[in-house]
Amino acid sequence: MDMATATIVKKPVTHRMTLTPVPPFDFDLSASIFSRGDPQFRTYDDGVFRQTLRLNDAAVLLKITSAGTTDEPRLKVELTSPLELTRKELQDARRLITRMFNLDMDLRPFYRAVKGDPVMSRLVKNLYGLKSPVTPTVFEALIDSIIEQQISLIAARSMQVKLIRKFGEKLLVAGETYYLFPTPDALASASLRGLQECGLSGRKTEYIKGISMLVSTGQLDLDKFESYDDIDEIREELKTIRGIGDWTAEMTMIRGLHKMDSIPADDIGLQAKLAHFYRKEGRATSEDLLQVARKWGQYRGLGGFYMIVAHHVGLEPEPSWPGVWEELYTAGASRGRRAAGGGRKPRQGSSGSRGAGPKR
Repeated sequence: MDMATATIVKKPVTHRMTLTPVPPFDFDLSASIFSRGDPQFRTYDDGVFRQTLRLNDAAVLLKITSAGTTDEPRLKVELTSPLELTRKELQDARRLITRMFNLDMDLRPFYRAVKGDPVMSRLVKNLYGLKSPVTPTVFEALIDSIIEQQISLIAARSMQVKLIRKFGEKLLVAGETYYLFPTPDALASASLRGLQECGLSGRKTEYIKGISMLVSTGQLDLDKFESYDDIDEIREELKTIRGIGDWTAEMTMIRGLHKMDSIPADDIGLQAKLAHFYRKEGRATSEDLLQVARKWGQYRGLGGFYMIVAHHVGLEPEPSWPGVWEELYTAGASRGRRAAGGGRKPRQGSSGSRGAGPKR
């Protein structure tokens, strides 16, 4: 089925709740990465975050605003739906929103972990209270990551918008049309031609349809990875699925599972941000990124996210550190190679702009 199913809201019901995140939490900063999002799916504009959600079978428009401060955060939440939501659905919504913005996460251990890195410490100071959002479902994170394999973000976002509007359920609220992210069933039943009409390559349409069929039929349980502690185990299991390589697995773990010890070292965009903020001459490699990220301990992915947001909001490197890379890493790397000659073997870099895709 290549057409979205319409859900008409004649008399929408709005439920309200208040959430109290673990401080520090800067909602404006944390939601800012959605400022260029699709207003009919997910966006952040003028202090208001909006996104469509599915709570069991209920289609919901979520609206969040901040009513507190970074050190005393408080969020005002509105959920607009065609029908009255049950108590369970409201409880599910509270848990889902908490998960999406990692409201229960305490950032202070991360801040302590990066104290030995003067560059990351400066980014932390400027981005105090930033938490990394995740997608409502692991499936969404995986599909997004497959779309973004080896292409620019601009091209990927265009394809994502087309996919959502073609295969996602419609939600009409107060005369405005919104779209929900397509379900595994919807993408499993989509034709390859219909998927390609979204701008996807023939190979990616096969990946997306194949994975959607596995999830739809119950052969693939992506939610089970929530309980895994070992990211290497998650990565290797995901890589057994056609269409998933190292980069896609890493991105799915960060975006969909909030596994903050995961980092997509092959991501060329992240490598460029490393070279920019750490003032490394020339291009940074995946090995460079892994070397720096070791200083961040179990928060490697969160450190990478801080560099992404720092670039997004226009932060610049500290001008008084023209030789910071040579000071911090060049000599240390030479000593490390002589002493150990090892560490984790870096994965192969990518010729694309968003990391290496699967070689299948």
